[in-house]
Formats: sequence, C-alpha cells, structure tokens
Amino acid sequence: MSQHPRDVLLGAQARTGTLPVCDHYSGVEARMRKSLQLQAELAQEFGSVVFDVTLDCEDGAPVGGEKEHAALVTELALGAAPDARVAVRVHPVDHPAFEDDIATIVGQAGHKLVHVMLPKVETVQDVERAARALDAAGAKNLALQGLIESPAAVHRAFDIAAHPRMQSLSFGLMDFVSAHGGAIPSAGMGVQGQFTHPLVVRAKLEISSACHAHGKVPSHGVVTEFKDQAAFRAAASRAANEFGYTRMWSIHPDQIRAIVEVFAPTANEIHKASQLLAAAEAAGWAPISFDGKLEDRASYRYYWQVLERAHATGRQLPDDARGWFATARP
Repeated sequence: MSQHPRDVLLGAQARTGTLPVCDHYSGVEARMRKSLQLQAELAQEFGSVVFDVTLDCEDGAPVGGEKEHAALVTELALGAAPDARVAVRVHPVDHPAFEDDIATIVGQAGHKLVHVMLPKVETVQDVERAARALDAAGAKNLALQGLIESPAAVHRAFDIAAHPRMQSLSFGLMDFVSAHGGAIPSAGMGVQGQFTHPLVVRAKLEISSACHAHGKVPSHGVVTEFKDQAAFRAAASRAANEFGYTRMWSIHPDQIRAIVEVFAPTANEIHKASQLLAAAEAAGWAPISFDGKLEDRASYRYYWQVLERAHATGRQLPDDARGWFATARP
C-alpha cells in the first residue's frame, strides 16, 4: 500500500497543521456576525474554509465592558456552524480581564475554537501562563497563537516559537513601531515603509525565521490600507514572496479574497507539483529525472507544500492529486 505524501515527506518535520492563509479579525458585534456569515459563504464558493474568523476581545471590548463582551463572544462561538473555524483574541496575560476571558470563553466554548490568540507575548513564561489557563478551563488540546509586539519579544521569538503549545506567531506592527519612542517614523507603519525600514524588516524576518525553524506558521499582521486594493495586494505579495509568511491578517472583508488569491499557488505551480509528485510516488519516492532535472525528497517536500497550500485556498486540484486530500492527515 502506498504511503501518503505527508507521512513520507514531512515526517518529524510535520507542521502544526495546514492553517487557512487568512485570519480575519473583528470585534464589533455586527461585524463579528457578518464575518461568520461571510466565512460560510466563501466556504461554499471555494469548497473549503479559506479563512479563520478571530473574534476580538482585546480591541473589541469597551473599557469596563470586558465581561459583557466575553459573554457575547462566547454566544457567537457556540452558535457558529459545525464546520466554522472560529478563534478568539483574549486580553494579554497581565490584563485584569485575561483570566475572565479564558474562564468564560474557553471554559464554555473551547470545543468550538480552533485557537486562542495571545497578544503582547513577551516571554516563554507568558505562553506557559496562558497554557495553564487553557488547561484549567478544560482545553488541554487547544492551540495558542502569539502576537509579537515589542523589540524584546522579537529578541525572544525563537524561544517563543519553540514552545510546543504555540501554533503560529504574528507581528504586531503598530505597537512595535510605537515601542521605539519615535525612533521609527510613522511611515514605518505604512503600506510601503513597513517593508523597507530596517528595524521593521529585521523584526519581520526574525519572526518568520523563528516560525520556520520550529515548524510553526508565520502570520503577517495588519496592513491598514484596505481601500487601495492595488497597494494592499502588493503588500500581501511581498509578505508571501519576500518575507516568508504563509498566512496574513485581514481587518476588512475586502482584504480576505485578496489574501487568499495572493497566497495561493498559481495554476502552473499546482500542475507541476501534481505531475512531479505522481511520478515520485510511482518511483517509491526515490530520486527521479523530471523535465531534465534531478528531483528528490527535498524538492518533493516543497511541491507537496504547494499542493497543501492549493487545497487550503480552495484551488482546483488535478484528479491525480485530489485523492491525496480525500485521505489527508489533519
């Protein structure tokens, strides 16, 4: 019996799982409800859930209304469709509302969540504290994702990414820039400056590298220019193709489809990956000659990940590749 490509090619390097390439954030009730509806609509269009919906407590909850907002998020998560992918961003571990967020939302709706986003992660100890809170709420298998937002956190990104509970790291651009006390100009938060200012570029690359070193998913953070689609798509392309990010935040519904399209492989890439892997499987995953080039398990691994990304973005797969995902591992 032939082995599944994921088992053969990833092995010990298997990732935490293939995540949708887009993570959409909303914290206002009407927008949260609309986001869940849009997720269902696009899932029907693409044949799979192509973005996560993260219900936001940190920026969504009004000051003094944290408990009420947590109750609302719990209600929305519990009411989500069975195949929905719903997450929550709680308050930081040092915020007075953190424990209540976990006890209320995770304690009641943890079984409906795909992850918990932990903002302002500074140390591994922050991750440990959050993991203990999840365990105490009865969610021992629920993944954590972390938001790196300060120079010190960037310095510790490799250690944070190494934590077994951590699934993905994101970069908090706005807080990172403001943490420099004016040393980085405001242009460093813009659609162009965040890809050119040396300190911001360094931080993005550190986070991406830390994730790849430990088999975690690097998620590019906010690009606020949602009305300029050309500028936004260019930023998404740079995040994916130059900075090594395999996932990106959306803060407006108009950004979702652009992220999915930019992060998806092209039809030519999908076709080549399918043909090459079919030939490799027929050869028992031994080295082969393909289009005049020597290919082996290193390149097979790359092309398998192309197909995983194609599947996660709802791309049309050739017949000989479709069967692999009918039995794909979680």
